[in-house]
Amino acid sequence: MARPHGLAGEVSVQIATAFPQRFQPGARFLWRRNDETRALILAGARPHGRRWLLRFEGVGDPEAARALAGGELCVPGEEAFPAPEGFYYSHEVEGWMCLDPDGRELGKVTRLEETAAGPLLAIERPGKKTALVPFVRPIVAEIDRASRRIVLDPPAGLMEL
Repeated sequence: MARPHGLAGEVSVQIATAFPQRFQPGARFLWRRNDETRALILAGARPHGRRWLLRFEGVGDPEAARALAGGELCVPGEEAFPAPEGFYYSHEVEGWMCLDPDGRELGKVTRLEETAAGPLLAIERPGKKTALVPFVRPIVAEIDRASRRIVLDPPAGLMEL
């Protein structure tokens, strides 16, 4: 969530979802920033260039909207759309173990980042810096949702960047 827009409490946001149809009045969201969490109900949404302007119940002026700036909107887990085949939610893969093709542990996923170049897995590696690995085939050789593991076959040196 970027900044307030206008005088009615709208907030300018960059929508980063595969399910934009969710942005209908009455939709429930969780707003998060650092350790803060707040439940919000969408009162209105409209496109505005490359962004959207969202209005929430109880957020009726620029100061209230400004308080939301810098936060992130999430969908409560029980309201998430089922993931289509081959799609993985960022919150879903957090904590999954990454292995190489020989079964050696590479580290744990701490987040799935959406970037202009495509999704990246952030993999925490004990005693080493976090590795950013493209979440694409053929680097991602296998995904096992049931056992919460991802087999990676990264090119030489990628894990050290």
